[in-house]
Amino acid sequence: MAVTIKDIAKLANVSITTVSRVINNKTEGVSEETRNRILQLVKELGYQPNAIARGLVTKKTKTVGLIIPDISNPFFPDIARGVEDSAHIYGYNVFLCNTDDNLEKESEYINALKEKYVDGIIFTSSSIPKHEHIMELVKSGIPIVIMDRRVDSEDIYGVFLDNYEGGYIATKHLIDLGHKKIGCITGPLYTKSAKERLEGYKKALLENGMDVDETLIFEGDYKINSGIIGTEKLLGNNKNVTAIFACNDLMAYGAYKTIRSYGYKIPDDISIVGFDDIQLSQILEPQLTTIRQPAYDMGLTAARMLIKLIEGKKLKKKIINFRPQLIIRQSTKNIG
Repeated sequence: MAVTIKDIAKLANVSITTVSRVINNKTEGVSEETRNRILQLVKELGYQPNAIARGLVTKKTKTVGLIIPDISNPFFPDIARGVEDSAHIYGYNVFLCNTDDNLEKESEYINALKEKYVDGIIFTSSSIPKHEHIMELVKSGIPIVIMDRRVDSEDIYGVFLDNYEGGYIATKHLIDLGHKKIGCITGPLYTKSAKERLEGYKKALLENGMDVDETLIFEGDYKINSGIIGTEKLLGNNKNVTAIFACNDLMAYGAYKTIRSYGYKIPDDISIVGFDDIQLSQILEPQLTTIRQPAYDMGLTAARMLIKLIEGKKLKKKIINFRPQLIIRQSTKNIG
């Protein structure tokens, strides 16, 4: 049978309250001798404090929640690893919740995290057009940090990538290689990240004297299948497309499949640029040229920010923006 705080109190010949104070490092009014006797009994008997009960005393459970939209997308496990590694350094545990971009699941997980008395939440927000749940959390006073997909609010702390610049440099790379008919497979355009990547694509075209052709733009959903369908539309409607900017790596993988099914070669016939630089992009044949966003470092930073908020420390910045980086591999070719 597990040792209880009551057992420790009885053996130490003190009250349960005194034991609780020592365990929770609130030893004002407790003699050094009594404190040492209690701690020795805790060690000898292998007593493990109940996290929730301890949290009711300290108002802290040393746990945080991490809500992500799609665990099957390798970008998000990299974020999760960064969050977990950073939280571990500060003595916090992480509850991981995967919503599958489902508003109902998102709501259920938020309620579950509240019931577990988590100290704060890191939210890589879902592809839901509205973010009532996030704003409710902010209003409730629970510390929260948003990642990846922006939410417009002055009350939000966040860690993001400059998606506009990412879309721009991806497209500019293809233009510099001589491509003039460049297709774009976007993410869901009710998310700010997808809109910004598309705007970056358009800016690069216009800046280089090229028209924005709406028939070369297909709205995807950041999943492989939309990369397949989007590429089919682009190749079917525009036989002269020589390059495609897929706004994440998973959709680029779908583009690879369709291009090969049409009997074309990458990059000899069509060049491809992705976005994210997940690990599989180095294994593809040919290796994928892509825009790197440092998911692991972003996760580290978000956890650090959240823990500072939990501990009442002042942050110098409410928003931290990471810069994208073009990683040139084998899926793009100069045709100029």
